[in-house]
Amino acid sequence: MTAITIGTTAVETNAAIAQNLGTAALVEEALKNGEGHLAKDGPLVVKTGAHTGRSAQDKFTVKDALTEDTVWWGKSNKPMDPAHFANLKEDFFAALKDKTQLYVADLFGGSQPEHRVNVRVINELAWHNLFIRTMLVRPSAEELAGFAPEYTIIDLPSFKADPERHGSRGDTIIAVNFTEKLILIGGTQYGGEMKKSVFGLLNYLLPEQGIMPMHCSANIGPDGDTAIFFGLSGTGKTTLSADASRTLIGDDEHGWSDTAVFNFEGGCYAKMIRLSAESEPEIYATTKRFGTVLENVVMDADSRELDLDDNTLAENTRAAYPIDFIPNASEKNMGPVPKNVVMLTADAFGVLPPIARMTPEQAMYHFLSGYTAKVAGTEIGVTEPEATFSTCFGAPFMPRHPSVYGNLLKERIAKGGVTCWLVNTGWTGGKYGVGSRMPIKATRALLNAALDGSLNNAEFRIDPNFGFEVPVAVPGVDSNILDPRSTWADGADYDATAQKLVNLFIDNFAQFADHVDEGVREAAPTAA
Repeated sequence: MTAITIGTTAVETNAAIAQNLGTAALVEEALKNGEGHLAKDGPLVVKTGAHTGRSAQDKFTVKDALTEDTVWWGKSNKPMDPAHFANLKEDFFAALKDKTQLYVADLFGGSQPEHRVNVRVINELAWHNLFIRTMLVRPSAEELAGFAPEYTIIDLPSFKADPERHGSRGDTIIAVNFTEKLILIGGTQYGGEMKKSVFGLLNYLLPEQGIMPMHCSANIGPDGDTAIFFGLSGTGKTTLSADASRTLIGDDEHGWSDTAVFNFEGGCYAKMIRLSAESEPEIYATTKRFGTVLENVVMDADSRELDLDDNTLAENTRAAYPIDFIPNASEKNMGPVPKNVVMLTADAFGVLPPIARMTPEQAMYHFLSGYTAKVAGTEIGVTEPEATFSTCFGAPFMPRHPSVYGNLLKERIAKGGVTCWLVNTGWTGGKYGVGSRMPIKATRALLNAALDGSLNNAEFRIDPNFGFEVPVAVPGVDSNILDPRSTWADGADYDATAQKLVNLFIDNFAQFADHVDEGVREAAPTAA
């Protein structure tokens, strides 16, 4: 019997412990264990079973003296009683004892040395260990020699939670204990739970250091200008930041310190469904690399050819790959403080313009709103888009009150003289089902003009609904697309839909009104 150190406790286990294996060794282990298969060109293809995305309703945070007044309790941060966590920890440790094989990775959350956290991840699946090693920042051999874990994640997909004993909803559990510096994940094979647990950890810790944690992608222009891209899933964070003319810092999670924008991660986690070499060549190329992990991507059993268009296993098919698989990635996963902040939304109502320039107050309003829209699903009779408001463009990962992050952003914008943009990658010419998706070429042309500074010299009009500035004409872009109302067949229908969206914004923002200053409240859209 051996022991594995978890915090200050040495937990005995019958398992063989494989610690800090490299990519090739972990792929070999995964194949030996029957956890996945190699595709034709080398990536490891795995299935995540019933859970093909995060189990947000199964995540809990222990409510104790440390977190009682520092966590924003509610829909995204559900409390767990310390007694339930104690039972859960006891049962997790017992489960570890009975394993025959465990994989351990010592990793960094955060690329800027003075603002990173040391995380030890313990897995029963080799591919999960490969996934988290790919996604977080990998220490050098010298750094590993002196590595002292601060936080520990234990990830056991085979563990089944007991609602009565553990306070869970069902078999699945993600339990975060900031006091004990321990995160327990059970009952799900979805790799993203580990990644987002580290994100939530940094989102709790960094604001106390004055660091702005962000659910965003980031890149650097040829003149050394950093841009950050906020956005919820499906709005284009990964796609728009993977620009061959700019250096990629990262595609999902970053911190904004006094001196840098730094990636929390060392890898990318891109959506694969209907990906094409023509539209996203840099990301598509990763599907042909050894070291990429493909989740729920359909593969022909004989030819080992991938079918990226097949959503039989999941709509949320994913690839995890090291960031250096993108040819123009930043060597240190860091860049200067930003000159431009871009907030992405996929407006399925077809109301918002493809790009707008915002004041700092409007930027804080839209940051706290975190708007995008989901299109109609497969339910019979559902034809209307559904507005989604996820505060700070990442509510499920933000333990503290949104005003903490909003005020940090406002301070950073003011301090750096940052220009803020709202970019709609959603629909034009009508709402979903009537109009069409915003052309990616138009979005890229508008973004390029914004980031190189030329768009600031354009003529702007004031949007009558939202009050931000919208360019009237941009070289290389059809001017009609810049005025959403003109693209609708029925202007009155546009006006009615716009007011519907305005009212949704106003209703949602009521929860923040008492936590922001008058300038931000006045940045609200105008109701008729």
